[in-house]
Amino acid sequence: DMADMLLALPSLSGDMSTLDDAKIRLAKGSPEVRAALDNLEKIAASIASRVSEVSVHIDIAELRAYHYQTGIVFAAFAPGSGTEIARGGRYNDIGRAFGRARPATGFSTDLRVLSELGSVQQTQQPTRILAPWSDAAELQALISSLRKDGRVVIQELPGQAADMAAMECDEVIRKTDSGWRVE
Repeated sequence: DMADMLLALPSLSGDMSTLDDAKIRLAKGSPEVRAALDNLEKIAASIASRVSEVSVHIDIAELRAYHYQTGIVFAAFAPGSGTEIARGGRYNDIGRAFGRARPATGFSTDLRVLSELGSVQQTQQPTRILAPWSDAAELQALISSLRKDGRVVIQELPGQAADMAAMECDEVIRKTDSGWRVE
């Protein structure tokens, strides 16, 4: 069973349907394997529902993570670029050595690669909008619409109570009786 699962890994790469295949081909794996696949499915579905114009590619056999990454790893690509423009991952208990163990997600990017992709001409700092964490479809549609219009929207993380000033936001999205609104 272990040999079959290991031999399956290189072929478990592709769109989100890859997860269905992985659940079948890795079904005899440990509970941790099944939990990791469930977690990956939730993350991929969340990305796909929040940023519909982005294609999500799954690679179950990705092994290039650093030793300090403890969960999902990712890379971001842009049309016209043959290389990743950012890479990162999940880190549990980062800062333990400094007495502040906490979970985090981070990434790195090469500014030269980004600058080669093009430049944005902007004369003034855009306003920034703070959005609360919610999976509400109406909120996600509003955030997507604002971003398509070129607006900068920063969404809180689950359990975070972000401060507008600390996040350098000029506006906030709030739930009102008539739905989600920018104020």
